[in-house]
Amino acid sequence: MNGSVAGGGFSEEVIRLTRKPSGLGFNIVGGTDQQYISNDNSIYVSRIKKDGAAYLDGRLQEGDKILSVNGKDLKDLRHKDAVELFRNAGYDVSLKIQRRLQPQNGPVGHRGDGESGGLPLAAILVPGLALAAAAVWILLRYRQRM
Repeated sequence: MNGSVAGGGFSEEVIRLTRKPSGLGFNIVGGTDQQYISNDNSIYVSRIKKDGAAYLDGRLQEGDKILSVNGKDLKDLRHKDAVELFRNAGYDVSLKIQRRLQPQNGPVGHRGDGESGGLPLAAILVPGLALAAAAVWILLRYRQRM
């Protein structure tokens, strides 16, 4: 990901999107009157709409904190005021976002298919349960021989 690493495991990036007839292609949550995170008035991306401008660009992610729109700070805005700022942002929109860095075992990127890219939980649990069952069976057989 392009951007600078800020202190505390965060990165910041400027993303430029071109508005489509349906808008920028994402929903937001948060604000002073509708805190998404307790004691945090920030605005966050709650949903990326499939085939929208943000989805097609691929850089904006659900959970990203939006710091500014076209250079206008979103700090301490009510939700409806933030929505209005996005609606009036024009055709070419510049978003400064902040993202929490997470350890990665593979390449960083937006898959866009709704998949997390990690192992399914069943791929870990099934072999683990099988090993546990085998260990219990061996222990019981061993105790019977004593």
